Amino acid sequence: MIAVVFAVAPAGAVQVQDISRLKGSESNKILGMGLVVGLNGTGDGGKFLPAMRPLAQMIGRFVDPNTIAAELKDAKNVALVSVTAELSANGVREGDRVDVRVSSVGPAKSLKGGTLFMVPLMAPRPDTEMIFAFAEGSVSIEDEDNPTVGVISQGASLTRDIMTQHVHNGQITLVIDEQHASWPVARNLAQNINDELTPEGPPLARAIDPKNVTVQVPMWERNDPSLFLSKLMVMSFPVSLMPIEARVVINERTGTIVMSGHVEISPVVISKKGLTITRLSPSPVPDPTVPVPVEDRFVGLDPADQGGARLADLIEAFNQLKVDAQDRIEIIKAIDDAGYLHAELSFEQ
Repeated sequence: MIAVVFAVAPAGAVQVQDISRLKGSESNKILGMGLVVGLNGTGDGGKFLPAMRPLAQMIGRFVDPNTIAAELKDAKNVALVSVTAELSANGVREGDRVDVRVSSVGPAKSLKGGTLFMVPLMAPRPDTEMIFAFAEGSVSIEDEDNPTVGVISQGASLTRDIMTQHVHNGQITLVIDEQHASWPVARNLAQNINDELTPEGPPLARAIDPKNVTVQVPMWERNDPSLFLSKLMVMSFPVSLMPIEARVVINERTGTIVMSGHVEISPVVISKKGLTITRLSPSPVPDPTVPVPVEDRFVGLDPADQGGARLADLIEAFNQLKVDAQDRIEIIKAIDDAGYLHAELSFEQ
């Protein structure tokens, strides 16, 4: 019999759940197409047939369909919209309510003040027409600069259960977060789980690629794996076993630069329009009380050509030179384009 032991989290450690999730714990989306009605002349207009046809079909259930076409030719209070709802990664039960997002797909100018007419929501799969929820309600505009997109708080009611399944064929899969996914992290995670769970027995965990680690659930835990899974996800290992990949993440909108790991750059000289560095040099007759200011338009990083300069050194130079955020970002991008930045550079919105 394999002994399963869980250690208490030591100081300076990360938990399994800090860097990974259980496969099966994914959020899902359901969607549909519907009509937002009650708009104050900002809808699609009577000439937009993709909106008018479903409106005519809907009204035709209650009035004479032969009179509908003429009556709708000048309608501007209706908009055709896509409707989506995101479901919790932990699953949902019948009767749960979730938020809904609606987006105009026609020439409507605004959805402000409109109400979504009840619409069924389905899975985004062509092989099923199963209805998972019905959505309706008043549309709220979050961004006044983008009034053709809105939300309906708690606007969808689930009509069936969607349960998560974590154990498949007696094993679970830990999916490592994208920012941590690498062979060293996957291997260390699997090794640490084996050292804690079965130090004297056959290994239960195995890294199958840089992002996924499989763990065999002990036979006696499979009928009720909740205790095993809950303890596994809070199991910890030292931060020192977490190699951090050198990365630079830039948000150009906010001017934010985030670095992880040891980001290095090759020796480089930087010159940018408008960037001036003022330094002091002694006058021909050395006199510390009368320095001579000298202006340069070049920044030399690692001037001794020894290599190993860090991007953090450059950021520190930027701070001293009072270089603004946009110039910093442009310089870092130029260094990366030249092949001198030794890290993964990415941009977020």
